[in-house]
Amino acid sequence: MADRRRAEIEAKRAKLEQLRKARQDRQRADIERSRTEIAPPSTSRREIDALVNDLVGNRNGIDSADLTPSSSAPGTPAVGHGISLPGSSGLSLSNSGRAQSRLSDVNITTSGLGIGVGTNTSSSTTDHGIERTMSPRTFPDLIDIEQELFELPQKERVIYNKEVQTTFVETEPTPDYEEIRQRIMRERDEVDKLQRDKELEEESVKLDQEIEQEIRELSEEERAGILAAPEFLEFVEQSSKIVQRALNDGYDYARDYRIGTQSGGDDSEGKRVKRVCEFWDERYCKNRSITDIDWSPKYHELSVASYNKNAAALNEPDGIVAVWNLHLLERPEFVFHSQSDVLSVTFSPFHSNLIFGGTYSGQILLWDTRSKHLPVLKTPLSASGHTHPVYAMQMVGTQNAHNLITSSTDGMVCSWLVDMLAQPQETLELVHAGHNKTGEVAITTLDFPDNETTTFWVGTEEGTVYQANRYDRAGAKAGLNQYDVYKAHAGPVMGLHFHPLLGPVDFSDLFLTCSADWTVKLWRAKSLAKPSTTPHVVSPLYSFNEADDYVYDVKWHPAHPAVFGSVDGSGRFDLWNLNADTEVPVVSTSVGTGRAINKLQWDRKEGRRAALGGSDGRLYVYDIGDMALPRETEWTDLQKTVAGMVGGGQANGTVEADSGKFMAGR
Repeated sequence: MADRRRAEIEAKRAKLEQLRKARQDRQRADIERSRTEIAPPSTSRREIDALVNDLVGNRNGIDSADLTPSSSAPGTPAVGHGISLPGSSGLSLSNSGRAQSRLSDVNITTSGLGIGVGTNTSSSTTDHGIERTMSPRTFPDLIDIEQELFELPQKERVIYNKEVQTTFVETEPTPDYEEIRQRIMRERDEVDKLQRDKELEEESVKLDQEIEQEIRELSEEERAGILAAPEFLEFVEQSSKIVQRALNDGYDYARDYRIGTQSGGDDSEGKRVKRVCEFWDERYCKNRSITDIDWSPKYHELSVASYNKNAAALNEPDGIVAVWNLHLLERPEFVFHSQSDVLSVTFSPFHSNLIFGGTYSGQILLWDTRSKHLPVLKTPLSASGHTHPVYAMQMVGTQNAHNLITSSTDGMVCSWLVDMLAQPQETLELVHAGHNKTGEVAITTLDFPDNETTTFWVGTEEGTVYQANRYDRAGAKAGLNQYDVYKAHAGPVMGLHFHPLLGPVDFSDLFLTCSADWTVKLWRAKSLAKPSTTPHVVSPLYSFNEADDYVYDVKWHPAHPAVFGSVDGSGRFDLWNLNADTEVPVVSTSVGTGRAINKLQWDRKEGRRAALGGSDGRLYVYDIGDMALPRETEWTDLQKTVAGMVGGGQANGTVEADSGKFMAGR
């Protein structure tokens, strides 16, 4: 900014210097032109006299000194009215033509100080022709003769005829016309020059004032006003992000590619779990916990995290949502505010700039990365929507027909159009008639199988998983399926995730659950074509009991069919591979400072990175290396593994054992 300001000042100074130089050049040109106009003619008077004498010559012995004008004494006529010649005294020449018998032609020309006389004299015997030039040098030799000349005025005769009514007199321009025109032009040029000089002077003064304004020191009030201006703050925010992204880039610009090209790599390097980065900003994350995580479907370096309230800061918003960038570690890319704790958050898979959040008050909020901190749309606090905490939400459908499905702890499931949050498009209340005190189902988590938009499964606070339908289907009604009961855990179900639909074998009927009873369980969903008509308890296929604390989240890997990850209250990140080992995780990593890890989310591109949200408000990103790359036989191997779990009956009696373990942990 300083360089640009300095460049502007230098440009203004250069322009001012050019204007001053142009004015000086114009003044210099005017002076040269005036000198040229005033300068005397190049031909001298002596040369003119010699030229006239050569042309006239000395005819019949008459010298130029013999021509004498009439006296210039008072009372005598001026030169041109009477001329006396030697040898003819008493002879007078007048303009009236009385001496025309002796002087046939008289031509008198005056120019400056010289007089030219041309005379033709006729006599009875000889004709003489005289042409002389009279110069100031001949004046002392003149003879003064007093002559009296009388001129009788002639009576003007006015004649009118039919042909001529008016007389056209052709007048030649006077000798002074050109001089007058030149004088007018000079005066006009002078006026234009004065006007231009005045304009240049005004522009020069203006440029001087601008330069002085640019280079002057700002006062403290002016500096504070500039620093507090919204435009300046936005400029600093955007430009500093760009600089920090470049500085945080981990690429080694001085890397020598000739070194280490022949050395073999470490075989165990691809199996280790490495921390990529840690997102934390004290201004936003202090005394807050991460409640949910999601990755951007379009920009794979962006992840979003939701936070609960900071009890120590009453003036801060209760809930915030931060969008983090892998190339910007020190601060979030975007920060959004909420009037209530944000418990769930998700990117819209069809609009990369839209982010949805579910709050503790039951409101559904929509933020736009193109807008400011506050939500652009939100649901009203009314009975038509949610009035209890919203812990789970998911976007289902296609690009042209999709809905946001949300659920709250009072058993209410709502379907929303993303551009109309004034009221839900559909509402479904899940009620279980077998509950003793209340019929509502307290939903803590929700998930749809891939390519399914109608049937979904929910986990509850009581530790049971239920299947539900949004609409009436063949053999099943809308609402909760009370007969198929997945008696899952002895504590609240914290996470539920269906196997992604990928590869040559369909495992989309397998799902994982985790709970506060320190276990992770593998389930097979009952076929939708054969719903139960009587109460039926569905048992898990397998139970993973290696956790040392509450298991807060579990997720299938998006690319490897046999890999899933889980996080627990001790701050441990476990990576499981069912084809390698079903008893213990293949990699177990302690994350952070031992604080609980609340959420886990794989990136949507390759599944190499896992985002882990901690209860201390820190967001960790880990890279699992080559473990994210499946072999071609992974799907057939998983088939064999699942078949062995079904035939082994390992899950018998696990619920009772897990219940006792949960009670002991409490």
